[in-house]
Amino acid sequence: MLYYLGIALQIFCVYHCYTNRNSYYWIMAIIFLPLVGALLYLFMNVFNKKDLDKVQDGFTAVINPTKKIKDLEKKFKFSNTFKNQVALADCYLESNMLNDAILNYESSLKEMFYNDYHVISKLIEAYYQKCDYEKVRQYAERVTDDIKFKKSKGAFYYSLALEKLGDIEKSEMILNQFDAPYANYLERLELSKFYIRNSKLDQAKLILNEILVEAEGMSKQNLKQNKVLIRSAKELLESFS
Repeated sequence: MLYYLGIALQIFCVYHCYTNRNSYYWIMAIIFLPLVGALLYLFMNVFNKKDLDKVQDGFTAVINPTKKIKDLEKKFKFSNTFKNQVALADCYLESNMLNDAILNYESSLKEMFYNDYHVISKLIEAYYQKCDYEKVRQYAERVTDDIKFKKSKGAFYYSLALEKLGDIEKSEMILNQFDAPYANYLERLELSKFYIRNSKLDQAKLILNEILVEAEGMSKQNLKQNKVLIRSAKELLESFS
């Protein structure tokens, strides 16, 4: 099995080298130094530094999940800049350290960064996770005029918060912005649940049926990416019968 994998790797490297017009000497190295040559070619010509950094960061996060936070804390302590503070807050949010994330996000919103879109969007997310729906509304209303907000994650959380606060009509209006074919499956599934919660079963069934019809024409990759959501849509639709 390993032998055939090695052959496949060589073929890929030779093809990549030829189509990208890299040095002819790489082809010689790949052929006459099978594994070593192919691996060297991959690291020097296929993978870029950004890709390798992502792999390394992901590996470090699994082995030592607190290292990234500590490194960012040290970096911010050494250089108290907006960029460093937001990077730290982002890391806190990713680690579900909501209070620390909110503290740093809110502290960064000053002077020229008072209405920073990224920070406010993250505050909307953090406050939604804390179930502080009034805070979600307050921050969302600061960016509702921004064109990027219309179909953003922040707008999605805002719509759900509005429902919790009793503003059903506005919540539905915002959620409906995500109702587009072959896209936004998470949001559309949530829209169908919204309709169920608010006794609009025909609208819910329509969206769920649309999702399942679209799934039939999906590529294998898209089907794999959305299989959990599609399964949920199918189960939800079957619950009506």
